[in-house]
Amino acid sequence: MGNELLSIIESIERDKGIDRNVLIQAVEDAVATAARKSEGLGEEDEVTATIDQQRGRIVVTVNGRELASVQLTRIAAQTAKQVIIQKIREAEREIIFAEFQGRVGAIMTGSVHRFERGDIIVELGRAEAILPKAERIPHEEYHQGDRLQGYVVEVRKSAKGPAIVLSRTHEGFIRGLFALEVPEIGEGIVEIKGIAREPGDRTKIAVASQDEKVDCVGACVGMRGTRVKNIVRELHGEKVDIIRWHESIREFIAAALSPANISAIELREEAKQAVVIVADDQLSLAIGKKGQNVRLASKLTGWQLEMTSASQHSAAELSLRALDGVGPTMEARLREAGITTIQQVAALTLEQLTDVKGVGQKIAQKLLAAAKAAMAARTSQAAPADAAVPEGASPAEAQQPRVRAPEEDAPIGEPPTTAPPEGGEGTVTTTEEPEPSGEQDG
Repeated sequence: MGNELLSIIESIERDKGIDRNVLIQAVEDAVATAARKSEGLGEEDEVTATIDQQRGRIVVTVNGRELASVQLTRIAAQTAKQVIIQKIREAEREIIFAEFQGRVGAIMTGSVHRFERGDIIVELGRAEAILPKAERIPHEEYHQGDRLQGYVVEVRKSAKGPAIVLSRTHEGFIRGLFALEVPEIGEGIVEIKGIAREPGDRTKIAVASQDEKVDCVGACVGMRGTRVKNIVRELHGEKVDIIRWHESIREFIAAALSPANISAIELREEAKQAVVIVADDQLSLAIGKKGQNVRLASKLTGWQLEMTSASQHSAAELSLRALDGVGPTMEARLREAGITTIQQVAALTLEQLTDVKGVGQKIAQKLLAAAKAAMAARTSQAAPADAAVPEGASPAEAQQPRVRAPEEDAPIGEPPTTAPPEGGEGTVTTTEEPEPSGEQDG
């Protein structure tokens, strides 16, 4: 019996990785509890059990005296068994928790085990992880037994053991995939400077090289695009643009808005805002389909981007500087108040204009009159002789507004490298043609 007990302890230690001392302590506590019940001892009695690790013999003492023999009742023996099992489970959970706690931020691979209320339970060997529905890439489907990779975002304790939460939408998932596919990233030669992502649709990633002899974009793309194609395959077709990072924010913004050609960029550094000027035929390309290109560019660069065409920008600049009574000082005051175009001046009320610092009532009346006259003159010059202005429409409404990035955005100063389509010759697409509708998949 003694040797058999030690063999069982050694087997559990080997199979589950639980420390031998933890197992011995669990058995000793369980036997002491069972002996107390079998012998009818009270709480005031001190009962201990000790395993002789040489012979495997269990010694039970009561109040310091060794019992010659202990006959455990059936209920007491069952209780001891449950205590041992519970202790082993707790120890195993602690080991698993410690193991996966150190893997937060890493990519893990498992297989789809089952589905629970839209979430996917992933088997990771000795543990299970959950991939919540909110952390899945839109439109991707899985079946039981499918291989699945996920980014470990959290490991927490729960009543059922360690709760391991995976994500496939987290930006860290993209970072981890590139680290797995591109050895130069793991070696620190190539650095990922930023990631902007709309899961399931498009990702822009900015990279830089610590070694001038290594092309950071080429390293991420791989020979004939093999590296980036593997990543796109794992993302179920999500487009990935690889862009070279620049220290110059102007170059970085210009690269982020590729494939559009940027004419000029005006920076407002204190507010981290930039007015990006493009040729008229490049505006839809720079904005992208549903604003995606400029949105990702803004998120990647961390700057709020305002897109405008060259004609819109020149009209706006002319309007403020050409207004009677607007000099450099007055122009600066108007711009501080967020007024940058003649359209905005003409649309203000007298009270709103006098709220601007340094603008009195007489000056406000003069500015309003000049702005409305300028707008009327511009409208009459721009409209064809046989064209009528819609009834009720103001001259300002005839002008095209600037387009501002909706809260987020992206990249660098050269055309992004986009993963080639599956099954192609491996060439890399660096430009895109605008769609007939005028929108462009940026």
